[in-house]
Amino acid sequence: MKLRKDLVLREIGSHYVVVDPGQEMVDMSTVFTLNTTSAFLWKELEGKDITVDLIADLLCVNYEVSRETAGKDAQTIFTAFLENGLMVN
Repeated sequence: MKLRKDLVLREIGSHYVVVDPGQEMVDMSTVFTLNTTSAFLWKELEGKDITVDLIADLLCVNYEVSRETAGKDAQTIFTAFLENGLMVN
């Protein structure tokens, strides 16, 4: 799985949103907000083959969390990205 190349992460003030810059009209139902951790992961995952293990590794290296906690959080993030159409095969 990879992040969709047509989506762009934007920082607006202290918030992060993922937008489709190709949309001709603004459709607020398809704007995704990310917290700082998810935004960090988005930047790190761009162009890479994404797995739950890769996300967990990034969480362990950059945040003070156990491997068990990182694994659970990574699964949640992976599922959210997938279910919201932010990743493709």
